[in-house]
Amino acid sequence: PVAKEGMRLHRELAQNLPEETGVNTEYRAKSSLDLAFIEQEVHAADAILAWHKQQDGNTSRWVDGAEARSIEPRVSDEVLGAIYLEGNAEVEPYRFTLALAQAAEKLGTMVRHGRVTGLKRDGEKVTAVVLEHGEIPCARVVIAMGPWSGETSTWLGIPIDVTPLKGQILRLRVPGPPVVCSVGWSGNYATTKSNGQLWAGTTEEEVGFDETPTSEARDRIMAALLKMMPSLADAELTQQTACLRPWPADGLLVLGPVPGWDGVYMATGAGRSGILHGPAMGRITANLITIGTTDIPIDGLDPGRFSR
Repeated sequence: PVAKEGMRLHRELAQNLPEETGVNTEYRAKSSLDLAFIEQEVHAADAILAWHKQQDGNTSRWVDGAEARSIEPRVSDEVLGAIYLEGNAEVEPYRFTLALAQAAEKLGTMVRHGRVTGLKRDGEKVTAVVLEHGEIPCARVVIAMGPWSGETSTWLGIPIDVTPLKGQILRLRVPGPPVVCSVGWSGNYATTKSNGQLWAGTTEEEVGFDETPTSEARDRIMAALLKMMPSLADAELTQQTACLRPWPADGLLVLGPVPGWDGVYMATGAGRSGILHGPAMGRITANLITIGTTDIPIDGLDPGRFSR
């Protein structure tokens, strides 16, 4: 439900944000091919297709290898088939974040920078955010600290079992026309961005807060890319980046009121799906603060569950 609401809100934001801020978030609809190379992957596609068919706005179907190659001719001849999904979309992450920040400022939001070191409260009621140099008095706090969310365990007095999950991406210049859709296999993907570069990734590494790009990840991503589309062997690597995503121990979002604290909420844990889930997580949190409830089910996502 959170992902579904996130997609709905992205369609709204694609219209509203550029109008309000003048920032082009480069939102565009994009189909995808999720490839299967072995019979086991073909059989696993049945459950994935069943899930997709429950999502509003998506159209998915199974295509054989020949049709997959008719959609994107560079797909490997070894592909047995693929899930072809229409109804997905993408944005440029930096522009999207910039537009959200500017829209918030136009509505009166004040952006302040500083390292947060804790919270203050009177009884169970939160009263301030504590910074290295000073405090910000408040009656409500939303903790959205991404991979650093685990640091709040000492502030809150309950375990918040969220750790960094490192992911690396290659940006490539490839010969020929853009790849017409997003091509994926076994957690890997390749997609042409609006500037014409091909982004390929990604890794999932539990290495703490190390954001250093590595040659091992580069080679692993390239191997997956060439398995999906062997003709891209002539691609030129222009940049390699690494980021940290918030990964809860149970793989579920951490979303809702923090137990034992009146006025404190948490919104984190989206892992690789932060852009997709983000708008819905914001809407849910806003509803919890303003009206005390949400019509989107968040059972099992509460921040207090790691104590149980």
